[in-house]
Amino acid sequence: MMKKSKIVVSVGLALTIIFYVAVFMLPAEAEAKTEIVAIEGISYSVNSSLSDNLKSLIGKKVYVTLDSGKTFTGFVKEVGDHLMHLEKLEGKDYFDALLRIEDISAIETRFREIQR
Repeated sequence: MMKKSKIVVSVGLALTIIFYVAVFMLPAEAEAKTEIVAIEGISYSVNSSLSDNLKSLIGKKVYVTLDSGKTFTGFVKEVGDHLMHLEKLEGKDYFDALLRIEDISAIETRFREIQR
């Protein structure tokens, strides 16, 4: 009986060590191999107007916050003198939006991504 309990304890200890390595060590090693890189073709220019900044983001996904506090998420399709066309709105299938540039208080877009 004594030998059997030692074997069970040894197997339990081995399984605990394997579990620890799998849960805590492997994700850290995988994280170390990832790199955050800039996305080409996306930038803001603080010396340009909001309209010009939006024109540089045509085809890119943006988050647009209006003066009212409402936020729209979609892809910039076209930017005119006073309006912008935001297509493929997130959370609203088959919807687009036409927003007045004067009502926009902020724009956000993704500048970096993880490269593995």
